[in-house]
Amino acid sequence: MTQPYKRRWGDRKDGRMVRDGHGLQTIMCHLWPNRTDCEVFWNDTLDATEMVAYLEKKNAEHPEYRTTIFHAIITIVARMVYERPQLNRFIQGRRMYDRNEITLSFVAKRRFQDSADEALLVITAKDDDTLDTISQRIRGDVNEVRKTEHATGGVDQIMDNLAKLPRPLLMLIVKIVRILDFWGINPDFLTEGDPNYSTVLLSNLGSIHCSSVYHHLSNYGTNSIMVTVGTLHKEEMLMEDGHREVRDVIDVGATLDERISDGFYMARCLKLIQHILSHPELLDRPLSEPSNFDYK
Repeated sequence: MTQPYKRRWGDRKDGRMVRDGHGLQTIMCHLWPNRTDCEVFWNDTLDATEMVAYLEKKNAEHPEYRTTIFHAIITIVARMVYERPQLNRFIQGRRMYDRNEITLSFVAKRRFQDSADEALLVITAKDDDTLDTISQRIRGDVNEVRKTEHATGGVDQIMDNLAKLPRPLLMLIVKIVRILDFWGINPDFLTEGDPNYSTVLLSNLGSIHCSSVYHHLSNYGTNSIMVTVGTLHKEEMLMEDGHREVRDVIDVGATLDERISDGFYMARCLKLIQHILSHPELLDRPLSEPSNFDYK
């Protein structure tokens, strides 16, 4: 288990200030203080054939607890962040921080209709989490929000109430909130359950039969990674031995804040994603247990 950390001067309640970062990273926080100025977009088609077979077997054994490819992607991302901790960094107030927890967020439609409301859901990854436990929590959260047509509390309800205020008052409140956000002293009722404060924000575009797309980051909050997951489909691929084969593939896009790490570190993270997709049995291990992937 993660050892307790004693908060020091300069830390935020949601993160520990990085004190051993490179000078370039510190200067970049001042030269380009806005997250949207430092976006790097990556898009690729990943081979998910082994993962599909793994999920089909799992769902056949437990049809009452259906695990989807999106559940698997969320778990893969959580495992990747556990093994590549620089991905759990964020920059706010022109400083870099290591986040205290690994949180993954996504938006769930209450109904598959144009007029239906959306719900913001955030889950916290735990050391002993596996695909089964994460999938169970996601199913429970989604089923809960779909019991009602509209927001019943949390950040959804706060936004609905603020939206009713007169424009000048709303502008003043938002300005104050952004100042508090800069210094990391926003009250918990504004940040808990807000995907803008999560490690990774994911969008399941495959659920609406859409391919992965570019999605911008936000200057508000602390979220440094945005992932879009497209539709699972079949596509002919060139295999390592030179022959062509029709495989199950999925399009994945990711937008990252380049200030939290360097390109070499990021590239190795992407290799880890494909490795886990090709070895889905790794998802049965606790997140804190290394995959022992050879990055060479």
